[in-house]
Amino acid sequence: MFGSQMYPSYPAPSERAVALHAELVAFMRDEVFPAEEAYDAYRAAAGPDDHTVPPVVEELKVKARARGLWNLFLPAESGLTQLEYATLAELTGWSTEIAPEALNCQAPDTGNMELLHLVGTEAQKKRWLEPLLAGEIRSAYAMTEPAVASSDATNIETRIERDGDHYVVNGRKWWITGAADPRCRVLIVMGKTDPGAAQHRQQSMVIVPIDTPGVVVERSYPVFGRQDQHGHCLVSFTDVRVPMENLLGEEGGGFAAAQMRLGPGRIHHVMRALGAGERALALMVERVQERVAFGKPLADQSAVRERIAESRIELEQARALCHRAAYAVDARGNKDARHLISAAKVAVPRAVLNVIDRAIQVHGGAGISDTTPLSMLYGWHRAMRIFDGPDEVHLVTLGRHELTRQPQFQLR
Repeated sequence: MFGSQMYPSYPAPSERAVALHAELVAFMRDEVFPAEEAYDAYRAAAGPDDHTVPPVVEELKVKARARGLWNLFLPAESGLTQLEYATLAELTGWSTEIAPEALNCQAPDTGNMELLHLVGTEAQKKRWLEPLLAGEIRSAYAMTEPAVASSDATNIETRIERDGDHYVVNGRKWWITGAADPRCRVLIVMGKTDPGAAQHRQQSMVIVPIDTPGVVVERSYPVFGRQDQHGHCLVSFTDVRVPMENLLGEEGGGFAAAQMRLGPGRIHHVMRALGAGERALALMVERVQERVAFGKPLADQSAVRERIAESRIELEQARALCHRAAYAVDARGNKDARHLISAAKVAVPRAVLNVIDRAIQVHGGAGISDTTPLSMLYGWHRAMRIFDGPDEVHLVTLGRHELTRQPQFQLR
């Protein structure tokens, strides 16, 4: 259902979900927020081109796992619904660089684990899924390319060709998140195996260990001038040979598998974004009560109060859409929920960016510096309007759906 149909009555969260929420609140308060200073200090000392993980993250992973806060994103592992996970993912969004990874719920590993869980062979699960679920290695997903508009995944030009009992990969990928991290051991690469097939049956996915000869991580791109720890990389593949058993899913099934992967990935990004919006609002409320201008606290200015009110309204609206999409995934699956996921993918980053922008404004110079997390949060969530499908693609999809949907009433 999508449109004016009656809203569902959401089921109450399970006792386990309620307990995990309380546990995660305590973990964020007692462990994650205090660790941010050590994380930032390590990155500053190491320099922007260093992509090793600050040791505090590995320490937090041990603590999170001991608390049962581990692999919460995957229903088969956690026993949670997507709606239950939404409230937990939102909490991790308050500390986007640390908390998701501390819980082993960090993209792109989550999407890759979902793919391996759904379509991987038993051998692939043993070699790659198990160490990913254990948080022992990291991975990357290589789809986007520099030479084509990758918002249309059928455009990709990387070739995956059979040669005896191997596949040979040739092409270039960019914005490959995670490939700069020294812990990254494997890439899931999407390319064309049959350019002459039907448009959505030309693509396949293969599993490529990152140390395979011919794989070169050329550079990492900054996001608004800031290098993320895991990196967003340009990766070239030159006569890269992998055995045929490294095919993920079926040959020609790459496009369908990509949609299978991107659906949960999009909604999980949206869930975490809400937490970033809440943190920005909390920082804004704190700031306006501390600062005095023109003889009175900023909080006493009516214009400032309106900005706070607008922020609260927008976040609640965004959360409602996110939760409705999550419930649709639970009730009807990713495919039937895709329009709600697209709507949330557009609406939530917009709302969160509005809130962050207002928070930056009331912080003045501090808001655009690194003395607060606001500039980092703004850059990442502005990028979110591009990755996992730009707004325009989702809007075209939604518009097409509305044009074909039967209205509730015939008005003529």
